[in-house]
Amino acid sequence: MQLIHLQGAQIRQWLEALAALRIRVFREFPYLYEGSLDYERDYLETYAQSEDSLCVLVLDGEQVVGMSTALPLAHEDEAFMRPFIEQGFDVDCVCYFGESILLPEYRGQGLGVRFFEAREAHARALGLRYTAFCAVERSGDHPRRPADYQPLDGFWQRRGYTHRPELCARYEWQDIDASVSDHKTLRFWLKTLD
Repeated sequence: MQLIHLQGAQIRQWLEALAALRIRVFREFPYLYEGSLDYERDYLETYAQSEDSLCVLVLDGEQVVGMSTALPLAHEDEAFMRPFIEQGFDVDCVCYFGESILLPEYRGQGLGVRFFEAREAHARALGLRYTAFCAVERSGDHPRRPADYQPLDGFWQRRGYTHRPELCARYEWQDIDASVSDHKTLRFWLKTLD
């Protein structure tokens, strides 16, 4: 396996593979995301347009099997900035971590830790004070929750992140078993960098 770090426009040559990976992984619980390649390309273009973005790719041979992204929160969608502004944060001091995803057969091999290390190093290099990411909230009794589902809260806490429920975003997408999209609640996790 090979990890490649890309910034800004370097991401563009990988857009198709990254979009397909996002759709494949986010179909799983808890996101249950019914995505489209067009939407994904547009979403990822935000990272391509920011020279301060980071995308860590995991390649197995020629296949993209994982990815993790980060960029200054000030370069993100307003829906992700709003909770921080409402709570008095300066968005120019926050590095937003987008997805951190791997195909199932590549999980549990330390790549998640490497994703966090790379993104935190990137945030420090940019002089940012905080790192943050959000996760969708689903009820514990959700009908599509697998019996063996393991939330990542413990992993995130071991990485130094604190759940900040007052930092709450609403984002809209269509679930895989739904005919229309609806708004989901995403809550942030935050870390103050040394």
